[in-house]
Amino acid sequence: MDQQPGSRQFDQTQDGRRLKLLNIVDEHTREALIIEVNRRIDADATVKVLDRLIIERGAVPRFIRCDNGPELTANALRDWCRFAGAGTSYIEPGSPWQNPYVESFGGRLRDELLAVEAFNTLLEARVLVEDWRIEYNTVRPHSALGYLTPTDYAKAWTANHPELS
Repeated sequence: MDQQPGSRQFDQTQDGRRLKLLNIVDEHTREALIIEVNRRIDADATVKVLDRLIIERGAVPRFIRCDNGPELTANALRDWCRFAGAGTSYIEPGSPWQNPYVESFGGRLRDELLAVEAFNTLLEARVLVEDWRIEYNTVRPHSALGYLTPTDYAKAWTANHPELS
């Protein structure tokens, strides 16, 4: 499983309070594995999300590609990678082309949801973002995946390559 929790996005609720989103996208399958939505997400929260993802998916990622946000460069995440056995790959500051899959994903999330919805509460943001993530994974085909959805592609890959799952 290749993952990249390297995308942070920001929005706000109607009352002007900040929302922070942590996007974790599998580079191979293009699955949006998690979009964590909270008021703040620090390195410890990022590590908890990764721990939860490993429990759900049953595998440690081979590497994590990250931008240089403080929660992604902190010792807590570096230590987690070292102990979990995941490699790290940090992109150069100001070089989004080094992280194209998650940048494209973040753009879609921004254009299709964040720019058109006005969230009243944190809970509402979480629910709508999760609904969007599920639709992104299960309904929308991707040309890079032979016009399969990320979920269908991942299932086909696993069925055809059981030794690599």
